[in-house]
Amino acid sequence: MKTIIDEERGEVVVQDGGKETRHSLASAEGFAAAARAWVRATWDSKYVYSFSWMGRPVIQLPDDMIRLQEVIWELKPDVLIETGVAHGGSLIFYASLFEAMGKGRVIGIDIEIRPHNRAAIEAHSMKKRIELVEGSSTAPEVLDQVKALMKPGETALVVLDSNHTKQHVLDELRAYAPLVNVGSWIVATDGVMENVVGAPRTADDWTWNNPRQAALDFVAENPDFVIEEPVPAFNEGVVKDRVTYWPDAYIRRVR
Repeated sequence: MKTIIDEERGEVVVQDGGKETRHSLASAEGFAAAARAWVRATWDSKYVYSFSWMGRPVIQLPDDMIRLQEVIWELKPDVLIETGVAHGGSLIFYASLFEAMGKGRVIGIDIEIRPHNRAAIEAHSMKKRIELVEGSSTAPEVLDQVKALMKPGETALVVLDSNHTKQHVLDELRAYAPLVNVGSWIVATDGVMENVVGAPRTADDWTWNNPRQAALDFVAENPDFVIEEPVPAFNEGVVKDRVTYWPDAYIRRVR
């Protein structure tokens, strides 16, 4: 597929399999085509490796973080559980939202929390709303630690951002689903892997070995959950689809 953005004419030209389609940049279709090319460019250029939140690196597309903020504000969970800590920037992001809201805390899980990252998180002013658990996110003893940090009746939101292989994400979905209340969500991040195969830092098996495919398999086997896009609280534009690294990521418990 080839995408040509013609700013002079205000058009996006998509060439695919000998077929050429033109869209206005002002249309939802034109925006979607340009956004698809832009997302690929962000991957190739490591664009997401250039942001921080309150001093800690956040290796995420800002669009995804703002969209998730909308979900957090609407749901107002008591606990946000995130697998995958890295530099801790996303934990700080969630904790700062909870601080502004006056409620909520974060549980961050990672198989290895590097000492310099742990030290930075523990020294941060938002640490009062963060608990760290070290170990495999799917290990029974880690799940027991997480459950021990929760109180009966609390609303939990889960974000999966650790090992992104299909099997590991599917195992995480099965493990953390019982902690999610009806109306809340599990967010399986980084399904963009499926869309960037052939780019730098990718593998051929990403066409199927990715979080999006795990999410699809999970909802197919579990009728209590559906993949459902959160409804934006505000949208006066023509664009309906998110610019995202997290396609089909939002898995909502419906019963």
